[in-house]
Formats: sequence, structure tokens, C-alpha cells
Amino acid sequence: MAKKQDSLLKLDRIDRSILELLQQNAELTNQEVADKVGLSPSPCLRRVRALEQAGIIIRRVTILDHKKLGLALTAILLIGMDRHTPERFAAFESEVAKLPEVQECYIITGQDADYMLKVVVPDMDHYHHLLLNRITRIQGVSGVHSSFVLRRVIDSTALPLNYLS
Repeated sequence: MAKKQDSLLKLDRIDRSILELLQQNAELTNQEVADKVGLSPSPCLRRVRALEQAGIIIRRVTILDHKKLGLALTAILLIGMDRHTPERFAAFESEVAKLPEVQECYIITGQDADYMLKVVVPDMDHYHHLLLNRITRIQGVSGVHSSFVLRRVIDSTALPLNYLS
């Protein structure tokens, strides 16, 4: 497979190791990361800062247990739009960004839909309210197909780094 070498930052084995460690546990101290990748703390910190400045590390977050917070229902929605104009899409994206239940939103191809959303809510009643009172009221939404997650088989935020040379 062809690589876009021009647009990718050159990452060496140590950079990749740093990224893999931080994807698994962003709470690691610089000293812990440095020890695991075989660097002293100062060069390790310089590399982390360089990865941040290059925009590779965007932010560090805390991942919460959705079930322990009472958010037991995850739904995948396929959204169809009535018109395919930049204005219509921008308006939809602006409105959907205001919904805290929406965890992910993608423009997609290959389906009878324009967007795919991942939403998390406490239960079916909350989902019903979100769907009928918020999502279907966004101008331009012409159809919604919902699927419900029965079990999370893989639930990862880590990106695969093994393909980087």
C-alpha cells in the first residue's frame, strides 16, 4: 500500500513506543515513560512536547465507565439528509455537535445514509426522546435507521501504530 510520506511526520521506534504507552495510560509520568522507552526524562519530555506541537497528540482524556454512570444504551444511527449541500451538512453538523449524547459523528458512504452517529443514553425512553425531540427535528434529516449495541466486543481509543515505518 502506498504511503503519504510527504504529509506524515517521521516517527522513530522511540516515538512510536511513547505514543503506544500514552494511548494505553495517559497518566504515566514523564519519568515512567522515559524508563519504559529507555531515555532519560529530559529527552523524553522533549519528544512528547514535539509530538504535541506536531498535532499528533491532540489531547489527553479520562475514559469513564458508561455502565457505572447509568448510560446502558448505545445506539448507532444512520441519518439520511434531504439535500446534499454544504449549507445543509454544516447546519446538521452544528446542531448535532450540541448534543452531549452523541459520541461520534461521521459522514459516510456505501449506505443509504449520509451520517453515522454513535449515541449513549441511559435507556430506551431517553433514546426515544433524543430521537423524536432532537435528532429528527434537525432541519434536513429525512430518515433515521437505528441499531442498538448488544455488547461491546472491542472498545478502544488506541490507534494502530504498527504500520508506521
